[in-house]
Amino acid sequence: MRKWAAGAFRSLRIYNYRLWAGGSLVSNIGTWMQRIAQDWLVLTQLTDKSASAVGITTALQFAPQLLLLPWTGLVADRYNQRKLLLITQALMAVLAIALGVLTVTGNVTLWQVYGFAFVFGCVAAFDAPVRQAFVGELVGEADLANAVALNSTTFNGARMVGPAVAGILIASVGTGWAFVLNGASFVAVLVSLLFLRMDQLFPHARAPRRKGSFSEGFRYVWGRPDLRAACVMLFLMGTFGMNFAIWISAMAAKVFHTDAHGYGVLSSLMAVGTIGGALLAAGRERPLFAHLTIGSAVFAIGCVAAALSPGYWLFGGSLVLIGVSMLTFLNTSNALMQLTTEPALRGRVMAIRLGIALGGTPIGAPIVGWVADQCGPRWSLAIGAVAGVSSALVGALYLARSGSPFFPWRQAVVRGDLVEREGPR
Repeated sequence: MRKWAAGAFRSLRIYNYRLWAGGSLVSNIGTWMQRIAQDWLVLTQLTDKSASAVGITTALQFAPQLLLLPWTGLVADRYNQRKLLLITQALMAVLAIALGVLTVTGNVTLWQVYGFAFVFGCVAAFDAPVRQAFVGELVGEADLANAVALNSTTFNGARMVGPAVAGILIASVGTGWAFVLNGASFVAVLVSLLFLRMDQLFPHARAPRRKGSFSEGFRYVWGRPDLRAACVMLFLMGTFGMNFAIWISAMAAKVFHTDAHGYGVLSSLMAVGTIGGALLAAGRERPLFAHLTIGSAVFAIGCVAAALSPGYWLFGGSLVLIGVSMLTFLNTSNALMQLTTEPALRGRVMAIRLGIALGGTPIGAPIVGWVADQCGPRWSLAIGAVAGVSSALVGALYLARSGSPFFPWRQAVVRGDLVEREGPR
């Protein structure tokens, strides 16, 4: 156990990463508070429990990941990532506080929430690939996979705390204060960026200004069969599988008839699973493509269990399983795509990954929301189960072509920036 812990948390030995992780944890707690408050505001205060409106809000927030895809990745590869993060994090703080003020004063409308969701999504579209690629500059190549997994651990640790705090805040002082506190929480990550030890960073080569660099990332991904397969799986899971805001809010309000606190508890239960999945990933020696297939299959099982759950707590238990499988899938795709990509292309590849995983939300979220309204929330979970099965089949097909899907001997092996293939043993 001690040996596992030493390996799972090894990136925390690095000062810059410790500082960054601490600031990110505080900021992510605020982010989860805002997500819960925003969905609950739309569902219960600005509409009559309309899951479709929640779906539209989610779609607007994630549409920029796809709309701005070519530019976000290129910016991440070309410019100083620390300075870019200072700009994007400060902008998101201002947006959160502005939405909070509108809500606290009672002047917020549904159309304003839609607008803020879209603008916030635009800023986040530039922030996300930079933030993911910047981890490599904090820890170097040797500890990158571990740092990616620990990033997910802090993000989902915040996911366990943030929704619960948001539920208490909403019930006691109102939704708007969750937005205001989220804005204040960005101070932590801004301070961590300002106090990094610059001489201990591992800077990557910046992408040169040349003709074709705009589309270079797309050509690179298309030329790699493993990345193509991973992107198809990400599209299926991201578009139709990961609509948690709709599922949990609709089940909480329409099926179990709980209040904001009960909604927050369900979100926190899912976070328990995601933390478990992130810690399992942190303890692995290296990510394998087979983990994508396993994660997708278990995700489908979790969605079926959640759809059939007769009671609140059984539904919460199913969310734990969904959380473990989701993080297994997401962490593996993140680590594999970063570690097997040249550093100068990493920002563009991460932007493509995020664009596919989140950019499909404008398609999937309104559909899932409509199904939840017309057929019931349980049927919307069935869509997630189908997405998980479809993703698992894509992964199994790729593994069958490159080795055994059950005993894969030709898995991707990460060594520096190279991807080698092992032959049969």
